[in-house]
This record gives sequence, structure tokens and C-alpha cells, in this order.
Amino acid sequence: MARPDKAAAVAELTEDFRTANATVLTEYRGLSVTSMKQLRRNLGSTTKYSVVKNTLTKIAAKEAGVDVPSELLKGPSALAFIKGDPINAAKSLRDFAKENPFLVIKGGIYEGKAVTAAEIFKLADLESREVLLAKLAGAMKGSLAKAIRTIDALRLKKEAGEAPAAPVAAPVVEAVVEAPVAEAVAETPAADAAPEVVAEVVEAPQAAEEKE
Repeated sequence: MARPDKAAAVAELTEDFRTANATVLTEYRGLSVTSMKQLRRNLGSTTKYSVVKNTLTKIAAKEAGVDVPSELLKGPSALAFIKGDPINAAKSLRDFAKENPFLVIKGGIYEGKAVTAAEIFKLADLESREVLLAKLAGAMKGSLAKAIRTIDALRLKKEAGEAPAAPVAAPVVEAVVEAPVAEAVAETPAADAAPEVVAEVVEAPQAAEEKE
């Protein structure tokens, strides 16, 4: 490789290392051109899968500040620079490797740290971001529905409790009506006053007879 081409290749690899969410190093020896194309389709547009020289990879990784273990840079290598969800890419690589044993996952870089092939397989077993978001949305929807039901129940309970307490003025009206009647009865002259008047009337003739 000519020097200018080498420099351009290192610069491109360095940028790939810097912008990737994760990087997986694989050995592709034995894979056909058709199989390689199929793998790229499976990985999708958010993952760049390229065959690279180990020497250039080592230089680019160093310039990008990424520590790639030396044991991962042995044998023919192809790198998957994952720009999308690492879990989805790990699932695609794992599933493809099951059907195509010539693809060997050697290890990679995830969240700035070196990971083994076993750790990449564990990552593939996790639920993807889309699935987790869907579950979160479902849980939030269920919580919202529960909150609405609780609010409705409290509202109905409050309305049911306030209904019987509405007619509160009736006892006051009865008290007002009864009060004047009681006062009128109290002010009516007692029956005991009648005999006094009669006594005065009776005594008048007796006094006249005594004068005669």
C-alpha cells in the first residue's frame, strides 16, 4: 500500500474507532463473498463491516485512544464498527456465526473497554433498546390507566358521600316556626286570674245590704 493510501486508510479507521458505539473484531477466513454481503445486510446501515490489516488497525486504534488487546489482532481480521444499537449488532453477529461457523468473533471494544467474545454473546442475549422502550411505554401506559381509575374512584366516593348532607335548612325552619307559638302561649293570661274578677263582682251587693 502506497504511503498516501496508507495514511488515508489509517485516518478513516481512526475516525471509525472514535465514532463507533462499539467495535467487534472478527475472523472471516473461509467466508465467501456472498456470505460477506449477506452479513453486511444483516448488520444494516448503522454498522460498517470492513476487512482491514492488523497493522493499520493497531495504528488507528492508538491514534483514537482505544486500547485493542494484541491477541485480537492475529489472523485475518474484519472489524464491525457499530454506530447504532450495539445489542442489535451483537445479535446479528451471533446469529450469523451460528449459521456460518467460518465467522469467528474474537472480541471487541464496548463502552471504551475491551470485551471478550463471551461478553459479546452475553450482550446479544440482552433486550434491545427498542424492546426496552416498548416495555417502558407499556408500563407507563398501565400506570397512567391505574392512576385514572384511582382518581375516578375517589371522585365517585366523594360525590356519594356529599349527597345525603344536602338538605340542612329544614330543622332550622321548624325551630323558627315553633318559637313564636311558644312565646304566644307563654304570654296568654293564665286561667287563675278569672276568679279574682268574679270575687269583686260578688262583693258589691253585700256591701250595699250592710248599709241598709
